Amino acid sequence: MLKFDDRIAVAVSGGKDSISLLHILSKSEKEYSRTSLVAITVDEGIRGYRDEALEIAAENCKKLGIEHEIITFKELYGYTLDEIMKKRSIKNLNIETPCAYCGVLRRRALNSAARKVKAGKIATAHTLDDETQTILLNIFHGDILRTAREKPITDKTDLKLVQKIKPFCTIPEKETALYAYVKKIKFQATPCPYASSAMRNDVRVILNRLEEKRPGIKFTIYKSIERIRPSLEKTEKKQDMERCCLCGEPSTEEICRVCQLLSQIV
Repeated sequence: MLKFDDRIAVAVSGGKDSISLLHILSKSEKEYSRTSLVAITVDEGIRGYRDEALEIAAENCKKLGIEHEIITFKELYGYTLDEIMKKRSIKNLNIETPCAYCGVLRRRALNSAARKVKAGKIATAHTLDDETQTILLNIFHGDILRTAREKPITDKTDLKLVQKIKPFCTIPEKETALYAYVKKIKFQATPCPYASSAMRNDVRVILNRLEEKRPGIKFTIYKSIERIRPSLEKTEKKQDMERCCLCGEPSTEEICRVCQLLSQIV
């Protein structure tokens, strides 16, 4: 996933997974003098939640001596996530969940921040649990071909899209938590107030119950998808990247998903 001279932007939310990844990459970086790290944190603007995470992320970056870049929904889109949800409620929009908005807007924000700090790769702390949840979600949403694109190392499809890597993709979430506790690393344990509305929560419960009864099931699901991914990639029709006619960012459609979502609340 990494080369000796990479400029790596680590997506740091303040939770156990991302903070553990930051500490591990910081330790590894010391062995490679031409490698550099920078932490990027997205402030969605969630009252009573994100402030603590920002403080923890900043504290860990200062301790490790790592540059820290913060990017906000407000500066990028003109609205915080709380404001978007309020406008969504006023307009009686029930098309998308809060997590659907946040997921799309966060991905754009991370990419913008990574470009700003001139990073060649974005390292995210998606664990084995996250990966298997996403696999099942794609199946439940009837979008199995999406799995071909959401892989541990993304393809370089456009100069404006920074390549993403997932160093923790085969590491169970329990192990990242254990690492943080053993190393006495401070992290945010409070869940996002919007998370309960997402289908991902239901999938997480299903997978954890299966794992308890059938240990190793998460690894089996992950490895199965890895085996069939080459076939999925052949099946999927390659879409050419163009530029969104509104914002100029890479998109497979005339109007990108970010602009589509934001237009709903204006």
